[in-house]
Order: sequence, then structure tokens, then C-alpha cells
Amino acid sequence: MAPGLREAKKQRTRKALIEAALLLFDEHGYEATTTAAIAAAAGVSPATFFNYFAGKEDVVFADQHLYDEILAGAFAAAPADEPVAELVFRTLGALATADAWSFPLDHPLTAVRTRLIASVPALRAGFLLRNAFVADSWARLLREARPELGEIEAATITGAVIGGLQAALQANVDEHGRARRPEPEVVAEALRLVVHGFGQNA
Repeated sequence: MAPGLREAKKQRTRKALIEAALLLFDEHGYEATTTAAIAAAAGVSPATFFNYFAGKEDVVFADQHLYDEILAGAFAAAPADEPVAELVFRTLGALATADAWSFPLDHPLTAVRTRLIASVPALRAGFLLRNAFVADSWARLLREARPELGEIEAATITGAVIGGLQAALQANVDEHGRARRPEPEVVAEALRLVVHGFGQNA
């Protein structure tokens, strides 16, 4: 098989495993779902599952490695004189609309993932840890793009954005684990609220 076809097949298998896992988590619960069940639903062997993921938690956070790449691309495309507030808006827009994600922001399985993180303590803890690494990367890239910002300013801006989005998405989940409003709408509103507080100098 040609390298390009082999890579395409690997991506299809990976996406099938993610889709199968999220559907099973949603139907049967995270704890009750086994990796063997995920593999069977995706039409692969349990051994194949572990070729792609170390465990169930890694499937939920399957796209985590993409953040640095997408953030770096967004900052590289930033005009030198772009105000910080506009840079933050555009960067988050790049994250929200990137084609690299397994599923777009408005996909039903994205909402499933949000519900899981909000309701499963182990996933919530993993999410907080991973978000800390994203915040560090974002603050570093922001300082590189805008050297006039100090470490505290960059960390505060990125922390406020990430924390605000996390809080808004979790608040959007009702007592039945369903989204009250479409996630893209909630993300846009949360970002407007957070960035508005940066002040006139942003």
C-alpha cells in the first residue's frame, strides 16, 4: 500500500475508534464501556485499539496534540500591528474552525465529549491538567508575538480565555447532561465577555 493510502487508512481507523468510543460512552456510560467494546464497535481488534490509544481517557482527548500546531499557525499569520484583543479572537476562531479536529465544534459528538468531561471526575481532572499545558503554550506564543506583554499579562489573558470557555461550556450542560445552547454560540459569547474585560489597551 502506498504511503499516502496507508496514512489515510490509519486516519480513518483512528476516527472510527473515536466515534465508536464517544457513542458507547454516551449510551452506556464511561466507566461501563470497555476498550474491547470500543474496538468491536469500530470493527478492529483490541490490539489495534492499543496501537492508537493507551486507554479510554486518551480517546476522549484524542485531539489534544493538535493545539500547539493550530495555535502556532494562528500566531504566525497574525499581522504585526494587530491589537491583542483581535489576535485573541482570531486565534480562538482558528481553534474553533480548524479542519484538523476529529469533529467540528457543532458536531453532536463534540457535545458528548463536553458532557463526559463535565460528569466524569477522572476526565475532568485530565481536562484541567491538559488545559494547563495549552495555557502555557498559548501564553508563550502570545509573548513571542507581542513582546511588549509581560509574563503576567500573557498568562492572565490566556488563563482568562481558557478558564472562561471551560466554565461557559460546563455551565451550558443541564442536569440531564445535555447542552442548553449550541456550543459554537456559547463559545462566541464567552469569548466576547472575556476579551471585553481586557480593557482599552488590549
